[in-house]
Amino acid sequence: MVFSSTVFLFLFLPLTLCIYYNPWIKGRRCRNVFLLLVSLLFYAWGEPVFVFLMLLSIGVGYLVGRHLQGTRRKWWLGAGVTFHVGLLFVFKYLTFVLGQLGLLVGRLEGFAIALPIGISFFTFQLLSYLFDVYYGKAVAQRNILNLGLYVALFPQLIAGPIVRYDAIAAEIMGRRENLTDFSEGMMRFIYGLAKKVLIANYMGQLADTVFAMEGSLSVGTAWLGAIAYTLQIYFDFSGYSDMAIGLGRMFGFHFAENFNYPYIARSATEFWRRWHISLGSWFRDYVYIPLGGNRCPKWHWVLNLFAVWALTGIWHGANYTFLVWGLFYFVLLLLEKFTHLPEKLGIFAHVYALVAVMVGWVMFRSANLGAGLHYIGMLFGIGSIGLADEYFWLYFSQTASVLLTGIIFSLPVVPWLKKHGGRFVENIEPVATLGLFLLTLVVTVSASYNPFIYFNF
Repeated sequence: MVFSSTVFLFLFLPLTLCIYYNPWIKGRRCRNVFLLLVSLLFYAWGEPVFVFLMLLSIGVGYLVGRHLQGTRRKWWLGAGVTFHVGLLFVFKYLTFVLGQLGLLVGRLEGFAIALPIGISFFTFQLLSYLFDVYYGKAVAQRNILNLGLYVALFPQLIAGPIVRYDAIAAEIMGRRENLTDFSEGMMRFIYGLAKKVLIANYMGQLADTVFAMEGSLSVGTAWLGAIAYTLQIYFDFSGYSDMAIGLGRMFGFHFAENFNYPYIARSATEFWRRWHISLGSWFRDYVYIPLGGNRCPKWHWVLNLFAVWALTGIWHGANYTFLVWGLFYFVLLLLEKFTHLPEKLGIFAHVYALVAVMVGWVMFRSANLGAGLHYIGMLFGIGSIGLADEYFWLYFSQTASVLLTGIIFSLPVVPWLKKHGGRFVENIEPVATLGLFLLTLVVTVSASYNPFIYFNF
């Protein structure tokens, strides 16, 4: 089940809200148990078997967490991390590793392990719980149902944001739902839904068409496909994060922001301060800093940075394209650190950052390294068939309005309007949001199923 599906919008969410706020369900414990049950139902809707895997992970996390405040703390932490990372490895990477070792032959030909939806996200949340308890940032949860709610809470279960346990522990039992949070959460959900349905899906159709074209492309068509995917992945993932944050507020939870207009960045370094903030901060706090951060010899710092970006790449999937994509940013960050390139470029720094990000997205989107390198070459005229062809003009004319809309709203236009629009914007926002919601509903009902990109990670 996805947030933009008709089942979720017309059945699951309305029923959940009606029952959750029913006067018969009183007390924090009752509401938490109900939220846990509907969250498990939400996950089981698409993954009926793997819900038991998630329950196993929660059970092990609870057991380990209870022992992290006693003796043999390091042993228990090591055991817990080994279990959760091992589980992630088996389901996400083992098939790829065996394939690379040449073992998938004969009887094992076609062998593949199904990837549970959201396993990277709920695994990282359980790891953050264990680390927070171990380092004394949080107290081990005594109630396994509360820990289960932290992990399985449906707004953030499938594709984040990656919620830290220490950031949400107090709200599990101490949150206070109110009308302001509910109304603002509902508007945030609608904004995210519109991003997904009205922009990301259409850009996805264009990107899929261009990337699927066989042979060589014109430079214009190649850039059109790259721009389309750049907009698709932003509005798809930030739209999901908006919906998750909005849903959380409807139930009294306050999740941290996950995006801050990353495409206005003037460097790769700044881009990653604005893109998938919860993942970047997770690797910073639980990998980079424990390895020594930047308070170590320069060669050691480079190794720390390499480890973080290699892990960031393969976290997204078992493919060399993701590893190369991660190491691409490792190289860019080193370049920016040692040469101060963005400062030297001045007003052209934004162009440099955008081109670098789009080149990275091409590799990220490609099926394999060869296809990615070939596509990147065509962006710069290597192996292309001219500057523009009939496909470029056809696709551009069909999608120009959505492209322009996506480009405009990838900039901080809405915050600017709220800041400078005064009472007029305040008064018109609810009406505009309602109109936006009705439009997205019409498009949703008439559109085909289109899952979120980060469901695959």
